[in-house]
Amino acid sequence: MNETEFHQLVDSQMQIIEEAIDESGADIDFETSGNVMTLEFDDGSQIIINRQEPMKEIWLASKSGGFHFQWKEQQWICSKTGMELFTMVKQECEKHAGESIDWA
Repeated sequence: MNETEFHQLVDSQMQIIEEAIDESGADIDFETSGNVMTLEFDDGSQIIINRQEPMKEIWLASKSGGFHFQWKEQQWICSKTGMELFTMVKQECEKHAGESIDWA
């Protein structure tokens, strides 16, 4: 994958995450600045998602730790858990929010 393809794939994934949060109605504030998306919860906790261009990875940091995602088989897969990125984002958001979220 070249640099342009990497950025297109990451941009698409970030947009999916933003739209899902908006549509869920969950009280999660999010902001994207440069290569970093920050999700903030009522208790002040955060999930940080950022693109690591040199590694061609997406990194996620949350209460559960740090995770690296690589593009495999048309999806972002965690090198530690084998979980798909959006699935992990949803799971981690529910942990941080302390409640289940209707992801529609």
